[in-house]
Amino acid sequence: MTTSIDTANPTATAKLNKFEQFKADKDGLLVKHELERFARMGWEAIDDTDLTHRLKWLGIFFRPVTPGKFMLRLRLPNGLLTGYKARTLAEIIQRYGEDGSADVTTRQNIQLRGILLEDIPDIFRRMQAAGLTSVQSGMDNVRNITGSPIAGLDADELIDTQGLVRKVQDMITNNGEGNPAFTNLPRKFNIAIEGGRDNSIHAEINDIAFVPAYREGVLGFNVLVGGFFSARRCEAAVPLDAWVPPDDSVVELCRAILEVYRDHGPRVNRQKARLMWLIDDWGMDRFRAAVEAAYGQPLLSAAASDEMDWDKRDHIGWYPQKQVGLNYVGLHIPVGRLQATDLFDLARLAEVYGNGELRLTVEQNVIIPNVPDSRLEVLLQEPLLERFSIAPSALTRSLVSCTGAQFCNFALVETKQRALALARALDGELTLAQPVRIHWTGCPNSCGQPQVADIGLMGTKVRKDGKTVEGVDIFMGGKVGKEAHLGEKVQQGIPCDELHGVLRSLLIDHFGAIPRSLEEAAEPGTAMVSAE
Repeated sequence: MTTSIDTANPTATAKLNKFEQFKADKDGLLVKHELERFARMGWEAIDDTDLTHRLKWLGIFFRPVTPGKFMLRLRLPNGLLTGYKARTLAEIIQRYGEDGSADVTTRQNIQLRGILLEDIPDIFRRMQAAGLTSVQSGMDNVRNITGSPIAGLDADELIDTQGLVRKVQDMITNNGEGNPAFTNLPRKFNIAIEGGRDNSIHAEINDIAFVPAYREGVLGFNVLVGGFFSARRCEAAVPLDAWVPPDDSVVELCRAILEVYRDHGPRVNRQKARLMWLIDDWGMDRFRAAVEAAYGQPLLSAAASDEMDWDKRDHIGWYPQKQVGLNYVGLHIPVGRLQATDLFDLARLAEVYGNGELRLTVEQNVIIPNVPDSRLEVLLQEPLLERFSIAPSALTRSLVSCTGAQFCNFALVETKQRALALARALDGELTLAQPVRIHWTGCPNSCGQPQVADIGLMGTKVRKDGKTVEGVDIFMGGKVGKEAHLGEKVQQGIPCDELHGVLRSLLIDHFGAIPRSLEEAAEPGTAMVSAE
């Protein structure tokens, strides 16, 4: 049952769980003023709640599996970087040697690893000078706001969402300074704004998603609400029956929905605290009426249909932009892992061959836009593209992985390196006519989004030969792009050391994979064409 929330004080419930209690005791954003003191004290002397929870309001994550070495999660609206920003991040993680790295995430974002707390004040000064922020990127805040990675470049796009994404972030974070109005939500919250036709944002898994739609001949957005993944439940977003024009109405509607969720969202049980639980409790009519009241004017009903009618694109390869004579080049970053040297190289390529801009995708890859025709061929010969290929093999091409047990204490299995090794091994054994999207997540929190994959693998512990070993549950049937829907669990408790054979069989039986031994044995002239 939803606990009644005092709109003047969202934590004024009859009984507070420990999370609501520590938020009521001190807003997480307030540790911003204690960073210098924390840096002098050292992490071992910091109050445990500040260390393990409140620092997340600034994007600083203590990780028990790497004690003393922190993760720093940024905010990069629409996944946009400049070469200068990328170089700044490279300089930060370069300091930490083999412990320093960066991961591209499934929300077009970057997480830095190996960070020492005593360096945080200086890191924040460097980031501020570069126009970077990590504020409100963890715990009960709105996560990085996603949009099409080729916004403003795509000749077929309907709405360039870059400015809207930025305005929504600025509203939520008070232009990166921190905004107490939205630092105490019942749980985390995801927002995405799509301006293209292929659902590049995975609208169905966001708490709020804006998708392009024509209403009475006018282009704007239909609005979806309530999509989420959690250990307890996964649900696709549902229509709000609302349409807004592509202007500040988007910002104001986000504000209204967040205020309703902040003031009335369930807070007793954190496993039942996402937006969809409120919608379930109230019903859509009551929820929509509350949003309308907070919005301050009647909501227009939704358009009959949206314009997301294309298959999903991964943007790997090179493609002409709508700007004549310019191209964007999508580089495949295996499981999203970048070292300092990689960031330096990407910054250099962006500045030498493009206009200094880089873009991240929800598939954990990087795009270099605005490359003139005259420079394209030379860029494609750069040594970095031997590792970050524009034509990767079928399984590695669509591989997505969460952080895994190497750095995350929630993960039950190692993911990134295992995922990459298995994909490369299977690519060497099988020929596929098209990519198969395999997503790995180390635990039921589903950061790797296995429910949207062709094959999703969720880490678990299983018993084998009387011992507890790493294993996975297998999901299948996730669909992205037009008519997107979530997959379902089809197998559970598969030990990881048996996974190679299981995946091989699934790929052959369900995705038409051909063993290379059979292909090579075919009669001359009948060999099948490889997707590689």
